[in-house]
Amino acid sequence: MNKPYTSLLAALVLASAATLALAGNDALLGEARNTAKMLGGKLKAEVVKSMKASGPVGTIPFCQRRVPEITAEVARATGWQVGRTSLKYRNPANAPDAWEQAVLKTFEERKAKGEPVKGMEYAEVVEQDGKKVFRYMKAIPTGKPCLNCHAAKIKPKVEATLERLYPGDKARGFKLGDIRGAFTLSKEL
Repeated sequence: MNKPYTSLLAALVLASAATLALAGNDALLGEARNTAKMLGGKLKAEVVKSMKASGPVGTIPFCQRRVPEITAEVARATGWQVGRTSLKYRNPANAPDAWEQAVLKTFEERKAKGEPVKGMEYAEVVEQDGKKVFRYMKAIPTGKPCLNCHAAKIKPKVEATLERLYPGDKARGFKLGDIRGAFTLSKEL
């Protein structure tokens, strides 16, 4: 079977399975969307504020410390497990699990076919450790401010700071509009 056909078939099966799995879970999907929006809004506001005050070099340690705190705050406030992940992650704690990796690859295939990154999302009910869990991911597009620390070519001081704080950094080489990663949420049913 040729690769494009296999990829299309896999995407259709994944989309069909998600549609079937989500029947009756509209409220959870709405909650997940709102939680992802809340997390994204809080992160963006604080990162933009830090960039204005401290520039990219000062924002890197801010992100290392504050982003996990904001994520934990949103989780406590909403009751969802929340996080961020990417195929090219900076923090090893954000490495995708197998489910997230499959969804991220599907997002990349969807982008390659022309779908706008901004609206990309995926949700399904899965079984984990013998329990049903609602899982949701929302793609994060690479915006212009992201390129200060995530582009292929970054300023030497930014690069030195990243190498010091994130020695295994994989989160570089992005271009405007790329899929930077995704918000990932889950809730046990």
